Amino acid sequence: QAVNYALGQVGKGYVMGTTGPSTFDCSGLMYAAYKQVGISLPRTSQAQMAGGTPVSREELQPGDVVGFYPGATHVGIYAGDNKILHASDYGIPVQVVSMDSMPYYGARRY
Repeated sequence: QAVNYALGQVGKGYVMGTTGPSTFDCSGLMYAAYKQVGISLPRTSQAQMAGGTPVSREELQPGDVVGFYPGATHVGIYAGDNKILHASDYGIPVQVVSMDSMPYYGARRY
């Protein structure tokens, strides 16, 4: 259900510090998607990667929160088939991309 919510946000804008409904930052999209299913996530990407249950890349399931870059400075939600949904940066709308487009950090299941 969190993935379906995130899919519904594709095309919406990126604004740092926002959690929707019209704009998101990376961790704000995770926060909003999980809120829709009654799960409270920490607000920042680093805190999201510190919580939940660690999951290996080989065990990823749709809905897992995936961190990228050293220090987990970016997150997305795993959509299956080696794809993530994420809000990446100014001028780039929420989109689905390959997980291989960024350096993998780790994943958490909530």
